[in-house]
Amino acid sequence: MSTTNTLFVMVASILVFFMTPGLAFFYGGMVSRRNSVNTLLSVFFISGLAIILWVILGYSLSFNGNVFGLVGNLHAMMMSNVRLDQLTTGKIPLGLYSLFQMMFAIITPALFVGAIVGRVRFKFLMVFIICWSICVYYPLVHMIWGNGLLSKLGALDFAGGTVVHINAGITALALSIMVGPRSHPEDEHANHSWILLGTAILWIGWYGFNAGSALAINDVAMQAMITTTIATAASMVAWQLLEVWRVGHITLVGTCSGALCGLVAITPAAGYVAIDGAIWIGLIGSIVSFLFVTLIKPRIHLDDTLDAFGCHGVSGIWGSIATGLFASHAINGHVTSDGLFVGAGWHLFNIQLLTTIIVIAWTLIISMLLIKLISCWMQIRVSSDDEILGLDLSQHNEPLHSTRLADERTEQINSAT
Repeated sequence: MSTTNTLFVMVASILVFFMTPGLAFFYGGMVSRRNSVNTLLSVFFISGLAIILWVILGYSLSFNGNVFGLVGNLHAMMMSNVRLDQLTTGKIPLGLYSLFQMMFAIITPALFVGAIVGRVRFKFLMVFIICWSICVYYPLVHMIWGNGLLSKLGALDFAGGTVVHINAGITALALSIMVGPRSHPEDEHANHSWILLGTAILWIGWYGFNAGSALAINDVAMQAMITTTIATAASMVAWQLLEVWRVGHITLVGTCSGALCGLVAITPAAGYVAIDGAIWIGLIGSIVSFLFVTLIKPRIHLDDTLDAFGCHGVSGIWGSIATGLFASHAINGHVTSDGLFVGAGWHLFNIQLLTTIIVIAWTLIISMLLIKLISCWMQIRVSSDDEILGLDLSQHNEPLHSTRLADERTEQINSAT
């Protein structure tokens, strides 16, 4: 066992876990005050649910066996027949690798929560996450990272551009469409300090996400850390410039959104591209997400509350395709064919484009089917009165600060009726 690499992946696992409360702060600050507690809880409760689900089924379906190249088998349920001390990539214990992957299984469903905050029942969210993890997430992990169909195709995804971000973004799109828009949309933000704090935690945690995916302290981990930093900075600056062009001033919410888009866009390519590629990936990721959020989304009347699809989906799709443009064998020996702009032709680009399309189709179709099936025996949305009152009180009886807000909302409902 490499004690150095083992310690490195332990720290990376902690950083990835740290991203989940960071995302809770980010989303909790973005919503209105009457839905802050619900949003914080809707993100953080996944920590417990996803860990138990990963131990029971997740690891086995993701990494044990191979059924038609689509999913693993159930022979390692409850981590049975798994030698946790067996050494894997980077000479780290298999148990630690499973723990690292477990952290990805927590943060991924937490991302799409932002699309539907303020209007869904907590019970539905819990049931959907369980079904989605089994039917969508674990199979994709297997296909990309578990020697499944897309892995054998030659798809590259260094740290989760397809498995995490396209997956979560497309699920957010499916939920936004199937659940429908809010009855009483609001643009107020509960706490700008939380938004900045959440963004900072996410950025810090992302180093565990991207650099940690090298599974060793080596040149690839260093490259991933550098490209993550540069792409995020480029994306942040690009969003700020676009805001000046569009509305005449820079906003904190926009600055944080730009940074997030850069983190998302570079994720699939972080350990495969050079610095110039990272800059372009960050810049264009910010541009395409900004244009979708500000121009396209209002025209198609999509109520993706916190732009989970607009940021994670759109930037993730760009990042996955861009890997086929900028990936280089000189940066990472696992790249068997250089990207289009590196001069090796269309081979890798075509693989990345096909992989992206397959992931989008898989996630969209199965997510919509799951939502439809669950809706047949469970009510998805809260009532209009509960939506006016806010989910903090109607779902949890737990206001963010005081009961004054509850009294005000109750008066509003009484006046309306």
